[in-house]
Amino acid sequence: MSRSVFVNEACAILLAGMLQACSSSEPVRNMEKTIVYQVFTRLFGNDTISRQFDGDKVVNGCGTMADFTPKALAEIRGLGATHIWYTGVIEHATRTDYTPFGIAADHPAVVKGKAGSAYAIKDYYDIDPDIATSVPARMKEFEALVQRTHEAGLKVIIDFVPNHVARQYHSDACPEGVEDLGAADDTTVHFSPDNNFYYFPGETFHTDFDLQQGASAPYVEQPARATGNDVFSAFANRNDWYETVKLNYGVDYLDGRTEHFNPVPSTWKKMTDILLFWAGKGVDGFRCDMAEMVPSAFWGWATQRVREQYPNIVFIAEIYGPDAYRRYIHEGGFDYLYDKVGLYDTLRAVTVGNANAESITYCWQAVDDIRDHMLSFLENHDEQRIASDFFAGDGERGRAAMLVAATMSRGPVMVYFGQELGERGMDEEGFSGRDGRTTIFDYWSVDAIRRWRNGGRFDGRLLTPKEVELRAYYAKLLNLCTHEKTIAEGDFYDLMYANRENPGLSSHRQYAFLRRSGREVLVVVANFDGHDADVELDIPQHVFDLYRLRPAAKIRATELLTGDIVIANFAPDRKLAVRVPANGGVVLKIRTR
Repeated sequence: MSRSVFVNEACAILLAGMLQACSSSEPVRNMEKTIVYQVFTRLFGNDTISRQFDGDKVVNGCGTMADFTPKALAEIRGLGATHIWYTGVIEHATRTDYTPFGIAADHPAVVKGKAGSAYAIKDYYDIDPDIATSVPARMKEFEALVQRTHEAGLKVIIDFVPNHVARQYHSDACPEGVEDLGAADDTTVHFSPDNNFYYFPGETFHTDFDLQQGASAPYVEQPARATGNDVFSAFANRNDWYETVKLNYGVDYLDGRTEHFNPVPSTWKKMTDILLFWAGKGVDGFRCDMAEMVPSAFWGWATQRVREQYPNIVFIAEIYGPDAYRRYIHEGGFDYLYDKVGLYDTLRAVTVGNANAESITYCWQAVDDIRDHMLSFLENHDEQRIASDFFAGDGERGRAAMLVAATMSRGPVMVYFGQELGERGMDEEGFSGRDGRTTIFDYWSVDAIRRWRNGGRFDGRLLTPKEVELRAYYAKLLNLCTHEKTIAEGDFYDLMYANRENPGLSSHRQYAFLRRSGREVLVVVANFDGHDADVELDIPQHVFDLYRLRPAAKIRATELLTGDIVIANFAPDRKLAVRVPANGGVVLKIRTR
């Protein structure tokens, strides 16, 4: 259907509903609402209180896979999660010495932080030793973690980092017969489709900072290789992903981005084998780091082959270019894409008062044909915490945005560990400064998570009343998403056009929409204002015509977030009146005749 400019309000009302009804989005395979709980694995179970800036593992401690006990997993499942994304489980570069266990040391100049980045993969076939109770048994511990997670009713997602690896990548745990990345490369040429890396023959890797970093000798790389953030030269600066090298998928970037995909490049085969290896360990899905930096043609080739053996595997793309969205779904085979530059950016702006609530409408319109494939979120390891000074300053102020993110579509929603407690992320840990994020580079413990865990008891005794209340809100909301069929499967109808001239709804600070399944309707109103709002909502005739619903005056409705019974009008000639709490919302469940 054409996305033409609305001629008048009547057309606007008609199209607002029909755009959803006529959506051409491909159906996702599983209609259950997916709720992803992302957790940074080494931070989750760390109970160390006396943390030191830039402290090592001995001083600052480190959590392990064993901290995800059946009790811990039950608490995460009870929050409403269906999937848990264990971030940072594959072995990555670190400054911690594991040479006694046969793991080669990494040069400190090409490791960020004492712990190192989970996105500088050192061995695609191994588990990071930091998160093991027994380093030699780390793979068995991971297999046990997968089993415990499944027994708790959760599915397992891990990172697949396909674009770049640690500068000193070497797999010592790969299956017999597997050729290591770069092992057969011709290093005398910049590019070859058969190479796994890009080279600069005759040049040495150099940076704008010291490549010795306290080691006995400088880091030496000759010939230099391209750096992970598409730096195609022998030089990298401190703001680049200098700790990583770019993988070659058959695209010659120095020759006009020419593509060499036939015959199939070596990297395609090796990376697909890595996906199959982890799928064979019981992993249910992959969050694919910086997916759009890897050709969509590779993804289509790889996802097809993985699904031939594991048809229910899920692929989630970290992607930021809207122009590429449809290509990575239809050609690349992704189930879900990050909704970052649309919904996240808009909800953040609305929350802090930099945009009007009505601007949310344009988010779903831009992706209406693929909306079921968009993963919504308000926090992850790359973004600033809602409660940080850089965002809203208080986790409570994220309630309205979370309500919209979780309920406006059939697509998945993600929560980052500690978000549900109002974790502020205002620590200055080491390599990661005081930036409103939870570090991915340093050994640290997360204050709100540490107190929530309370040594594995999860009894709430160390949480503040405000934290307990916020977590209860998240649990109520997320469980609605998995238990209410109308949220998981229902149609969506935007009410903002019908209320554009309605003084009973502030389009600046409130956003309203319907979800409908059969004769059941949910009326959702989010209030981004810091004060309670008495909303009087117009429900247009088109809703009743489109869904063949019978109007009703003084109908009993249940407010699902509180359980309260509300007497409401659900008719085109009467306003639906409801009181909406500050920085929050209501979800009215109406059963029509």
